[in-house]
Amino acid sequence: MTTLMEKKIRINMLSQATSVDGQGVGSAYLEQVALIKECDDLFETSINSKSSKFDIYHMHTFNPSYVMRLNKKHVNVAYVHCIPTTFDGSLKMPRPIFWAFKKYVVHAYRKADELVVVNPSFIQPLVELGIKRENITYIPNFVDHDAFHKISEEERLALRDKYNIPYDKFVVMGCGQVQTRKGVLDYVECAKRNPDKVFVWAGGFSFGKMTDGYKELKAIMDNPPENVKFIGIIPRTEMNGIFNMCDLLFMPSLSELFPMSILEAVNSRKPVLLRDLDLYEEILFKDKDCYAVGKNVEEFDAQIKKLATDKEYYNHYSDGSQVISDFYNRDHVKNIWREYYPRVYNKWKDKKKIKE
Repeated sequence: MTTLMEKKIRINMLSQATSVDGQGVGSAYLEQVALIKECDDLFETSINSKSSKFDIYHMHTFNPSYVMRLNKKHVNVAYVHCIPTTFDGSLKMPRPIFWAFKKYVVHAYRKADELVVVNPSFIQPLVELGIKRENITYIPNFVDHDAFHKISEEERLALRDKYNIPYDKFVVMGCGQVQTRKGVLDYVECAKRNPDKVFVWAGGFSFGKMTDGYKELKAIMDNPPENVKFIGIIPRTEMNGIFNMCDLLFMPSLSELFPMSILEAVNSRKPVLLRDLDLYEEILFKDKDCYAVGKNVEEFDAQIKKLATDKEYYNHYSDGSQVISDFYNRDHVKNIWREYYPRVYNKWKDKKKIKE
């Protein structure tokens, strides 16, 4: 139930999540801000405002200029899309700089009054870093079904024409930044074992040569197997078509944060094949058998072959994608945010110097 307020809560969203293409964080930020702006009966929402006349500062990305603005004059909320250990396998820096960067991220989180995690598996590591558990709230990301949905067969085949993919080919899609953590090497190895199928990877080097494994991965991208297409970073507005064009989303990531691309892809009703990671179990309903899993290339390869040839097996995981899609809808998450901001404002307002 939404807490009744005598006035609208003034929220300043602080983010540069859209400054780097191909990041799930940017997609999550755009969806969340659009959602909160719909709640204009409760909230007045601004983006990167220089004014100090706000009740809540919600920091989506931990830029130094944003961290400096977290002070006693308002309630400080920080979004946690990642924890320090998740940078391993994503970025490659000299060790002292990497260590300092991780320390800075912890400092940014500790400076906030409240943290919002997009994955419940982040809560215990944050507690171990010294954050009070009662100041951490899990609120899932969501996907707008108007932007991501099933398209007509005619549209789907037109996209296959665009990317020069035969209509009768089984297409396995990978998605995300090209980096070691995303399991790109296993993805390509599976492609080599399935020469009769087409493997399409949407994404690129969002962080250039700082990307972990850049040299090895760049060599693969420059000279991929014949049945592998690296189509680069695709604008988010075009990704719905890419998901629909393919038959299976295969994400062999070695670790993940909150998989926005998975939430987007399931709206096309295509099955999802993932590495068997603990973090997926709660957020993607492993108990309901909503997605196919594998632990290594051998298991991934067996799953791909079965999904491509066993119609009943394929339809089972297609239905599983629909279950995931139904849960992560905007109305469900909107109600959580409508309760959250008034709750944390009331919790902290007497301790802060908030100007009415």
